[in-house]
Amino acid sequence: MKSVVFDTNVLLDIFVFHDFRAIHLKDALYNQTLDAHACEQTLEELADVISRPLFSLNQSEQKRIVLEWRSLAKMIKDEDIVKAPWECNDKDDQVFLDLAFTAKPCVLISKDHEVLKLASRAAKEGVVITADYKAL
Repeated sequence: MKSVVFDTNVLLDIFVFHDFRAIHLKDALYNQTLDAHACEQTLEELADVISRPLFSLNQSEQKRIVLEWRSLAKMIKDEDIVKAPWECNDKDDQVFLDLAFTAKPCVLISKDHEVLKLASRAAKEGVVITADYKAL
C-alpha cells in the first residue's frame, strides 16, 4: 500500500471543494488503498485554515471535515515524527515534510511552491514530492 501525505491545500480540494481532480484520492481513502498519514499538527492546520471566513463553513461543517480526515488517516504521534534533513522556507509547511520523511517511502502531494522546490532533494531520501494528483 502506498504511503501518502496530503498538504492542507490538497485536503481542501478533497473535503471542501470536492475538486473532480481529487475524487480518486477520496475514493482511495475510503477504499483503504492508501496509507494516508497525518498528525495533530497537520489536523490543527487544517482546522485553522477551514475556520477562515473565506471558506464560509460553520463550526459543525468544520468539525465534520476534521473528524472525517482523522478517521481516514493513519495518525502518527507528533513526538514520533522525525525531522526531515531539508527545511522549507515556510515554517507552516515543515510538518508535512517531516511527516513524509517519517513515513518514507512516501509521496507528499502539495501545491505549495516552497514544498515543491524541495522535490529533488527529498527524492534522494525516499520521499516523492509532487503536485500531480495522479502520482499514486
